[in-house]
Amino acid sequence: MTNINNVAIIGGSGKMGQWFARFLTQEGKEVTLIGRNLAKLEEVKSKLDVSVSTHVDDIRLADAVIISVPVDYFEETVKQMGTHTLHHQLIFDVTSIKTLPVEMMHRYIVKGQILGTHPVFGPGARSLANQNFVLTPTTPEETKLAHKVEDFLKIREAKVQVMTPEEHDSMMSVILGLAHFIAIVSADSLSGLEQLKKMESIGGITYKVLWTLVESVISEDPGLYASLQMNLPQLPQIQQLFLKNCTEWTELVKNKDRQEFIRRMKAIRSQLEAKSADFGKAYDNMYKIAEGL
Repeated sequence: MTNINNVAIIGGSGKMGQWFARFLTQEGKEVTLIGRNLAKLEEVKSKLDVSVSTHVDDIRLADAVIISVPVDYFEETVKQMGTHTLHHQLIFDVTSIKTLPVEMMHRYIVKGQILGTHPVFGPGARSLANQNFVLTPTTPEETKLAHKVEDFLKIREAKVQVMTPEEHDSMMSVILGLAHFIAIVSADSLSGLEQLKKMESIGGITYKVLWTLVESVISEDPGLYASLQMNLPQLPQIQQLFLKNCTEWTELVKNKDRQEFIRRMKAIRSQLEAKSADFGKAYDNMYKIAEGL
C-alpha cells in the first residue's frame, strides 16, 4: 500500500467519503473528491486539504479509487467509471452490502484490481483503532490484495475479517438489518407515547441503551436505511423469524404463562452462553455504554 500516493473518492462529499478523505490526507496521501454537486464538494474542500472534481474521468490520475456511493446508485456509478480505469489502479468499494456491488464491479470494470470492502463503522469513528473492517476477495489476485490491505489496517489497530461476499451479506442481515429493524420498529412504538420525555428522565440503564440505539438510527438518512433493508438478501427471513418470536412471547405475557416464560428464557440463555465466551459480561458492558451517554 506504500506505492499509493493519489486517491480518488467517488461520492466524496458524503459522510463516509469525507471520513476516508480526512484519514487519507492524515496518512500523507493526495486526495481528490469526485461527485456531481460542485457546491457540496467545495464545502468539503473548505474543511479538508483535498482537490475536487465533477468529472469521473479524473480517476485516471489516481493510484487508487474508492467508491463511496449509496447502493442504489452503485451500478450507474461503476458503469460510468468502467471505461476510465487503468490496469495499475486499485479499486475499492465501501458499501455495506457486498454480493451485488462486487458482481457489478466485475461486470463493468475491465481494467484495474478490485476489492470489495466494508468498514463496519460510521463517520463518527475517530480512527481505525478497534474498528471492524471486512474484506471480500473473490479471486486469487483479490486475495493477495486483501492480505496487503489487511496488513495496512492491522498496523493501524483495525480488526479485520476476510470472507466471501455471500458470507458477509448473510451476517449483515443480522448485524445491520435486524439491529436497524428493531430500532426503527421500537422508535415507531415509542413515538406516540405521551409521556416519552418523562420516561427518558427516569429511565434506567436498559432503557437508556435502547433509546440510544433508537435515536442513533432514526436520526440518520432514511434512504440509506431503506437501501439496506431492501437489499440485504436474507433479511426478510430474519425479520419473519423475529416477528414470529414476538408473537409467541406476546402470547406468553398475555396468558400470564410464567413457567413457560422462565423455561424459554433459561433455554435461550444456555444456548447463547454456549456460543459466546463473553456472554456474562454483557450486563457490565451495558453500564459502561450508559456511563458515556
